[in-house]
Amino acid sequence: MLRRASGLLARPILSARARSFATDLPAAQTADETFVETWKKVIPNIDPPKTPLSFMQPRPPTPSSIPSKLTVNFVLPYASELSTKEVDMVIVPATTGQMGVLPGHVATITELKPGVLSVHEGNEVTKYFVSSGFAFVHANSVADIIAVEAVPLDRIDASLVQKGLAEFTQKLSSATTDLEKAEAQIGIDVHSALNSALTG
Repeated sequence: MLRRASGLLARPILSARARSFATDLPAAQTADETFVETWKKVIPNIDPPKTPLSFMQPRPPTPSSIPSKLTVNFVLPYASELSTKEVDMVIVPATTGQMGVLPGHVATITELKPGVLSVHEGNEVTKYFVSSGFAFVHANSVADIIAVEAVPLDRIDASLVQKGLAEFTQKLSSATTDLEKAEAQIGIDVHSALNSALTG
């Protein structure tokens, strides 16, 4: 058994069929030709539906040198907070901890947790409280931040946060079903993060 395991470990990890990982994807996006061809074979008299790729703008190519600014797009389901805004840095509340993003950051996708998103532009810092979402950092110094809910930190009422935290804590102690417990725990988590954002 031990000889077999050592033989498996001695094998090369990358085979000839393995594809290399590339962070510099082409800027121009192409249609899915296989899908279109298959669609036309099955339903020749109806145009194929558009894929999400057809609605997206082509991503600019990765520059040869690191730019001095980070381009940020910060959107909510109902509004766009920042659109192609050039900033020095953003700090996002990732589930793994606070993550600072500067120009030239490695391409990353991270999930957001309830917390403070701060946008740094010169000496000015704008802070938002975000409930959840995702941050997509591209290799071309563009960051796309998508949040479910967000509000500027200076518009949050601390007394309402304390009241909400007390209400959800009481709901958790009186919850009888798993659903009620989960809903109360989510309320506690969000209000605790709001409280930390206001006091910290």
